Amino acid sequence: MERRLLLVFALTFLVIVLFQPILKKFLPQAQAPAQLAQNQAQIMPQAPASINQSNPPQANVINAGATKQATTEGETVLENDLYRIAFTNRGAQVKSWVLKKYDDDRGQPLELVNNLAAEKYGYPLSLWTYDEALRNKLSSSLYVASKSGAVSAPAEVTFEYADGDVSVRKTFVFDRTYLVHIETSVVSKGSQVAAYPAWPAGFGDENTLPSYAASQIDYQYNNNTERLAIKKVSGGNTFHMPFNWAGVTDQYFAAVFIPGDSQNSALVTLRNPLNIPKDAQKPNPQDTVPVDVLGAAVGNPAGPSVAQLYVGPKALKTLEAIAVPTIVGAEPDLRGLINFGFWGVIARPLFLWLRWIEGIVGNWGWAICIQTLIINLALMPLRISSMKSALKMQKIQPQMNSIKEKYKKYTMRDPRRQEMNTEIGELMKKEGVSPVGGCLPLVIQMPFLFAYYGMLGSALDLRHASWLWIHDLSSADPWHILPIGIFITMLLTQRMTPQAGMDPAQQKMMNIMMPVMMGGLSLKFAAGLCLYWSEGNLIAIVQQAIMNRTSLGREMREMAAKRARKKEK
Repeated sequence: MERRLLLVFALTFLVIVLFQPILKKFLPQAQAPAQLAQNQAQIMPQAPASINQSNPPQANVINAGATKQATTEGETVLENDLYRIAFTNRGAQVKSWVLKKYDDDRGQPLELVNNLAAEKYGYPLSLWTYDEALRNKLSSSLYVASKSGAVSAPAEVTFEYADGDVSVRKTFVFDRTYLVHIETSVVSKGSQVAAYPAWPAGFGDENTLPSYAASQIDYQYNNNTERLAIKKVSGGNTFHMPFNWAGVTDQYFAAVFIPGDSQNSALVTLRNPLNIPKDAQKPNPQDTVPVDVLGAAVGNPAGPSVAQLYVGPKALKTLEAIAVPTIVGAEPDLRGLINFGFWGVIARPLFLWLRWIEGIVGNWGWAICIQTLIINLALMPLRISSMKSALKMQKIQPQMNSIKEKYKKYTMRDPRRQEMNTEIGELMKKEGVSPVGGCLPLVIQMPFLFAYYGMLGSALDLRHASWLWIHDLSSADPWHILPIGIFITMLLTQRMTPQAGMDPAQQKMMNIMMPVMMGGLSLKFAAGLCLYWSEGNLIAIVQQAIMNRTSLGREMREMAAKRARKKEK
């Protein structure tokens, strides 16, 4: 038994290990931290002296008592190949943050600002303070912008405001990446105020209950990454602890702050109620459902805040290119934002391998088909061995029943019951039958199935990826063809596979209930997962059909038919 279990896990990783040389040869390799930092320095504009990460600015604001205010509301639009960010000078905050490389469900460039939530709880890059009156003032005042109109990134924009009591300065430096360099400082009545740059109200791609439910607060310190689901987030709670990065994420996008001083920063978690239309396609203000929207604010509790803000996709290749040199004991980048789940040790290599296949065939659906075929072929010897074990178990079932009948008169606590187990064990050993042989196919499949589930739930590359009739492999099959395929293939597999020792009535029920249950569950699964699952079932059917035509398989069918005739008499 132990040898077989070891063999299961050895073969599980065998495919991954064998393909590592191919992955290393054809996939782009991760750069060393120093090289990453050097590459980023080459593409980023030189930050001003006031944004020195090692020496935070000291109250670099307008002189006390001075006033500086705009007379009218205006707009500053920063743009590069990746995004289009529209600032308003009212509050010096972002009203629109469009990612050009990604589309929403209507095929339009993705708007990351959740306008429904932002109108109630604040727009991105507003300042969060513990004084609500000051917070509202900072978000409603008219700032003087150093630049207005259309501005091409790389660029630097500064917003200033002063009314005699409060002085505010917000500086943003944009480069050619998804990073924004931030410096903020607020002085009220001559004293520094803890005012944290914030992403306060979720993301624009959130428009359904599942999309809001997927949002969470993430933060990392060295080799420890924490993920707080909605139910664990307390609105207005402050975390005073060291962290390398922290922020709010949803299934595919993130807004995380990388503080200049990882040892002296605070994270404020924001959670607020919101009513959203029940039907996102046909919104009706009278027909809504309640959800919670998450946000985060990060800054220096002792004075001016200096940080970098990453706003963009949770794409592995992109995140691995963002250097976080303060991380020790783990990869010094943002890859920790992607949660591959418990089976991440399998899911991440599976994804890298899948991405390599997609680069060859040019379609994610066909890449899944090819990968599924290779995995099942690699695991075929063990699956055939388990099939043989199940058939042998059925062959010795009459002898096992005779032994059980002999000891039927003894109670479960009677020591002589142990003799029954010993006899059965010796019989199985003599016939070369493993007690766990029939369970091995499930043990083989489950790690890959769970790994695929985690991978498809996190892999941004499969978002809106089409295959045949499916428009989005990361969402449910709109025509339910693949879930129906799972039901049919499971039904056939159950009927074709010998189920030793099971009562015929119970076997008949399981042959129907199991496929119905799995088919029903798969209605909500990602189409990519259903594609992997249904194709794996088809391959198993072919293997079982071949196995049933062997001499052992024919013998088992004859025995089953003979027992059935006896029961009829």
